[in-house]
Amino acid sequence: DYIKPHKKVAVTRFNLFLRDAVSCQYCGAKGDLTFDHVVPRARGGVTTWENVVAACGKCNLKKGSKSLKQSGLSLRRAPRQPGAEELRNLGRKFPPNHLHETWLDFLYWDAELEA
Repeated sequence: DYIKPHKKVAVTRFNLFLRDAVSCQYCGAKGDLTFDHVVPRARGGVTTWENVVAACGKCNLKKGSKSLKQSGLSLRRAPRQPGAEELRNLGRKFPPNHLHETWLDFLYWDAELEA
């Protein structure tokens, strides 16, 4: 039976890291990743594809609840919602059952992030 794939992609850590090529969107670092709200939640920012990016711990702490301008940081690429096919193609770069080391500490690595 053919199962039609979803066109809308859920905002999860796995998908977010995949979209951002498992690298900090501020400095390009590859390890110790978390995610950051470009417009901080404390300032009304929401958890959407256009407002969340992968960030290393150092950059995330530096930015805190500040705007990009206030923190002195800039994004390497503007955050955007990826297509399902795009994420599937990016996922093909990883071997089957591959789990990047930055995801090992999270039991909820593929759970949808709360808004």
